[in-house]
Amino acid sequence: MPHPQKKYFRQRAHANPLSDHTYEYPLTPKDTDWKRLFAVEEFSGKKVEYVDVGCGYGGLLLKLSVLYPESFSIGFELRVKVSDYVRERILALREETAGQYRNISIVRANAMKHLTNFFERGQLSKMFFLFPDPHFKKEKRKWRIVSPTLLSEYAYLMRSGGKIYTITDVPELYEWMKQCLDEHPLFQPVSQVDIDCDPVVPFVQEATEEGKKVARNNGVKLLCVYTRI
Repeated sequence: MPHPQKKYFRQRAHANPLSDHTYEYPLTPKDTDWKRLFAVEEFSGKKVEYVDVGCGYGGLLLKLSVLYPESFSIGFELRVKVSDYVRERILALREETAGQYRNISIVRANAMKHLTNFFERGQLSKMFFLFPDPHFKKEKRKWRIVSPTLLSEYAYLMRSGGKIYTITDVPELYEWMKQCLDEHPLFQPVSQVDIDCDPVVPFVQEATEEGKKVARNNGVKLLCVYTRI
């Protein structure tokens, strides 16, 4: 199977999360057909542990597959063409590398609305929010993927000791996300020593298309890592 060409799957950088979109989602986590979403038999009896929210073109997902071969990761992406690209890319990689990339998949869904339809309480051990839409206008801050209300939802889905990763090149958004996390009673910052030893952090910084673009432009990458209490 040939690899998809990104030029045929381009879309605007972000989608409006509050618009009505047509896609399927389960009524409850028990209704989620994970075997169909991953299209692998070995998924039986497993649970997704890692979620990349707004996964873009799947750069981090591919790294998670190799870094954590025994764990299952999924990306949430709202844009149709982008999610199609990631799906085709994963299938192509599975064909050319026998036995690999079978522990990652993508679902087209709105993480702001439907995460609790997919995951049970305390199921997730890592959540990633990489270069999210900054929504600069004050009246649009309610659309930000990291907010006090949404953090309570993420805390519900995460197990104790799980980690949440955010990164942006926008200082104002960095301060917003950091303040939201600092003020939330169920999250506490991870020490710089632990961040430096975390094997996924370099991929959080470098694996995504946005991260590479920021590096090319000599931009700043502002990272937050917090743990679920």
